[in-house]
Amino acid sequence: MKHKYIYLIFTKTGTWLSSLIYTFSQTKYVHASISFDNKFTKMYSFGRTNPENPFSGGFVEENLYEGVYRKFSKCECLIYQVRVTEDQYFSLQEQVENFKKEKDKYKYNFIGLFGVLLNMPIKRKNHYFCSQFVSELLMNSNIFNYEKVPELISSNELLAIENKEIIYEGFINQCYRVPGLKGMANVVMEF
Repeated sequence: MKHKYIYLIFTKTGTWLSSLIYTFSQTKYVHASISFDNKFTKMYSFGRTNPENPFSGGFVEENLYEGVYRKFSKCECLIYQVRVTEDQYFSLQEQVENFKKEKDKYKYNFIGLFGVLLNMPIKRKNHYFCSQFVSELLMNSNIFNYEKVPELISSNELLAIENKEIIYEGFINQCYRVPGLKGMANVVMEF
């Protein structure tokens, strides 16, 4: 059976929202993204649609070296490589493509964050927060099995995924210097 790899990227940016979530959850990496790209220039999640406006949230295509990650120079990250089957990989890609096609209809699920805090799932049509989005994709593709519904899964709980291998942890503006880190050697960082 052939395998492919996906990447889960967990970050701590220092935005007011990430600081607030950290205060209540004590989770270091409060933001989660998924990528098929080992250069991390195309990552998918729910977050700021405009790095300058903390209230503009929705489905986002992120780049680990741009946007919010460039704006907040002390960003830290944890990157996992996860082995998946070809069927799982293509299922994930199809789901992400569907989000990309209709990205304007999706909004950030701010209210859902309170549901996580109160352990009461708040499902809103076309509204997601980052770990809800990533966990739903992974669950729909039979990659992540967890006892909670996506509306209650924090980024910290996504760390329980199987078949993972840590490939980097540290400051984003230093990750390109790590020898052997796939795809990073050709990235020029200008922080």
